[in-house]
Amino acid sequence: MLKIIAWNCNMAFRKKADVILACQPDILVVPECEHPDKLKFGKETPVPSDIFWYGTNPHKGIGVFSYGPYKFRLSETHNPDFRYILPLSVTGGSFDFTLFAVWANNPQDKDGAYVTQVWKAIQYYDTMLSESKTILAGDFNSNTIWDRPRRTGNHSNVVEKLEARKIFSTYHLFHDQIQGKEAHMTQFMYRHEDKPYHLDYCFASIDFIEKLRNVEIGTYADWTKYSDHKPLIVTFDI
Repeated sequence: MLKIIAWNCNMAFRKKADVILACQPDILVVPECEHPDKLKFGKETPVPSDIFWYGTNPHKGIGVFSYGPYKFRLSETHNPDFRYILPLSVTGGSFDFTLFAVWANNPQDKDGAYVTQVWKAIQYYDTMLSESKTILAGDFNSNTIWDRPRRTGNHSNVVEKLEARKIFSTYHLFHDQIQGKEAHMTQFMYRHEDKPYHLDYCFASIDFIEKLRNVEIGTYADWTKYSDHKPLIVTFDI
């Protein structure tokens, strides 16, 4: 089995690690995670076998954690203009693959801080997007409900480009959902139950999709005291 969890922890991951690790991830993608030097865990907290962290603010970057044989290496093609969209080579398992760890957030981009970042990144990393051994997971900060029809690079454009490469949203396939009309929300703005959105995704190439076993999203009641986001938990029969 391979269980990948994406969870924007809303900072202070060191205080919340135990609750997400109870879900037993093999790979954990954590936007808004502090620098590993600040991660002081308790004696009972599982120790990751590998960590990759990226950011300019030691309190709020993106962390990727392995709780199995998996090791991470940032691709030499990484472009820091797409600040928190990280192409990682994942090795150590039964086969190697590429994981794009995503936190779409760059206020310095005058074209748009959120989905525009993802759109630009998948253009730049075009040759790395493959119908095999490719996963993109994390907080995309986007949804089709905010599409601007005349603007290139909206959420639907991102989905269409990935699907053209046979890379699909695991949640939408597993739960038979339509983009923009999701039944399960992944974020509640300001932790208010009446402000729900679906912003977190795990896109996977067709070889992963063929082995997709389960996709689960945490509930508001269980997770709101820890973060404004709920974990997206994706399990493959690998």
